[in-house]
Amino acid sequence: MKVTLIGIDLAKSIFQVCGVNQACKAVFNRAVKRDQLLEFLAHYPGVVITMKACSGSNYLGRTLQQHGYPVRLIPPMHVKPFVKGNKNDRNDAFAICEAANRPQMVFVQARSVEQTDLILAHRVRERLIGQRTTLINQLRGLLQEYGIVLAQGKQKLRQQLPQILEDAQNPLSMAARACFAQMLQEWADLDQSIAVHDRCINQQCRLTPACQRLTGIKGIAQISATALVAHAGNGAQFRSARHFAANLGLVPKEHSSGGKQKLGGITKRGNRYVRRLLVQGAWSIIRHIESATDRLSIWAKQVIARRGKHIAALALANKLARISWAMLYKQQEFRAL
Repeated sequence: MKVTLIGIDLAKSIFQVCGVNQACKAVFNRAVKRDQLLEFLAHYPGVVITMKACSGSNYLGRTLQQHGYPVRLIPPMHVKPFVKGNKNDRNDAFAICEAANRPQMVFVQARSVEQTDLILAHRVRERLIGQRTTLINQLRGLLQEYGIVLAQGKQKLRQQLPQILEDAQNPLSMAARACFAQMLQEWADLDQSIAVHDRCINQQCRLTPACQRLTGIKGIAQISATALVAHAGNGAQFRSARHFAANLGLVPKEHSSGGKQKLGGITKRGNRYVRRLLVQGAWSIIRHIESATDRLSIWAKQVIARRGKHIAALALANKLARISWAMLYKQQEFRAL
């Protein structure tokens, strides 16, 4: 029987490879070592290969595309409903094939090396920011154990902490002062590392034409622009601007029945990091909207007057996503009317 589709369940060393025919009946379903995968697939030249979009799938997808294989990546949440029986590698590989054969299935493209370079600095930067936030919260909690309560905001804590360590009249012991001094130095090291990645992101933005175009949109700076390009590429994998906004979870969720339509808050699906950046960009526009006269701000003012600032921020984030997709797909500059 002719194999028309191959599904691969990825792992560290051994992949489960399932091949199906046009009727989606399994022709083979076997384990293949990582270093033997290309040799095994050479018996099926040009066959469509599908995988779950997970760690390592982008690299393997690029490699298989270089060898002439059409590659389709499926979000893992769309594969899970097709797993029959117990969860194991054989059932997972066959479920990938079944999901890929559905006519309405939405696939994603393998991320290019350039996109991977763009998102790399973002992920490391986010981890460092999380570590810094954890450190700041721990500092505040430990200082309260000595009766020292400081005002909100990391800048105020950063300014007052050296003074607290030098003040001999407060209840801090010598051991506590040494520990807090070490934590303060750790904070400084994290700030320095974050600044290095900020400079790296700014440089990548200057060297990428698509990112440069996106920075022309009000509310989108270097960090948001590089994250959008890393996620969407040239935008070709999305059918429309609304499809891109829906992919980011910036459209209302629906619960309708019996001809009655009920819309709620946003779905919050997809890439939460990019969605958060767009919402932050929308709030930056709203904070300075009183004196703004551009068309985007005037539209936001009208939404605020009808629905309030919080709903306007989400609507504005949705509009920023749609504008960004149009600029990436059409490769045009932003025209502020």
